[in-house]
Amino acid sequence: MSGWQIDLRIAELLAARLCHELVSPVGAINNGVELLADDPEFAADAAALIAQSAGQATRRLQFYRIAYGSTMPIAGDSARKATLDLFEESKITCVWPEPFERDVSSKLICNLFLVAAEALPRGGTLRLGTRPAGGIELVAAGESARLPAHLPDALVGTPAADAIDTRSVQAAFTASLARRAGLLPSIETPASGEIVFALASGN
Repeated sequence: MSGWQIDLRIAELLAARLCHELVSPVGAINNGVELLADDPEFAADAAALIAQSAGQATRRLQFYRIAYGSTMPIAGDSARKATLDLFEESKITCVWPEPFERDVSSKLICNLFLVAAEALPRGGTLRLGTRPAGGIELVAAGESARLPAHLPDALVGTPAADAIDTRSVQAAFTASLARRAGLLPSIETPASGEIVFALASGN
């Protein structure tokens, strides 16, 4: 399949993923509104549910606006805050040094965080750093750290459009962004419980 067909496939799947990420908090907001309308005695509980769910939806929108929607340069501190806020809901602890000198876009870093998070199904730590020879790395560390079967081909290989699905689309999109920036993704497993996702110059 041609390049535009692959791009279209990725766009369709990312749109579906974004909708999936928003269904839960938006649905909870609706439940809170219904509770408030049906029984005013539960006004405090309804307000708390609405506030919590609205905050969750806002954090997700702020992150995905950078990761998926932004075509302009994003300040590193904005991307860092959006990333830390997003993963605050999870069992994953993110370490994004401040200040962080790098030659990789914030958009690409945000997407790499999403890819690396797939290697920590039960939680752990994602630590962002630089490579001695240039580029960046994101180390996924945790007792249950494992490399999902779909990740290597989607991130490092060249999958066909019809091979990209809901599981592999995030890695495929990240790889596409990296290559357009002249960077090559790689995956390393230096030790048990540790997986390194790296982006380095392809020159």
